[in-house]
Amino acid sequence: MNHRLVSLVAAAAATIAMTSPAQAATHTVTLAVPAMNCPVCPITGKKSLSKVPGVTDAKVDFGKREVVVTFDDAKATVEQLTQATGNAGYPSSVER
Repeated sequence: MNHRLVSLVAAAAATIAMTSPAQAATHTVTLAVPAMNCPVCPITGKKSLSKVPGVTDAKVDFGKREVVVTFDDAKATVEQLTQATGNAGYPSSVER
């Protein structure tokens, strides 16, 4: 009877492993933020992005008016990132 229980548990674990979603990946995206035109803008932009779940880093380049954002794609989307900067008063778009 113990052998049967062990087999059932092993089969259940294998099924769960096969049906689990793929591992999340860390992505980096560069956002153009043309309205970032004052020395306080980078602080506000970085704070707004840091509040998005899954964002692990946001490097602001005031001179280039861009932000390089590193995030977990299982927790955040590019749309959420651009929405966060827009809600802070700095509309952004993905640089191509």
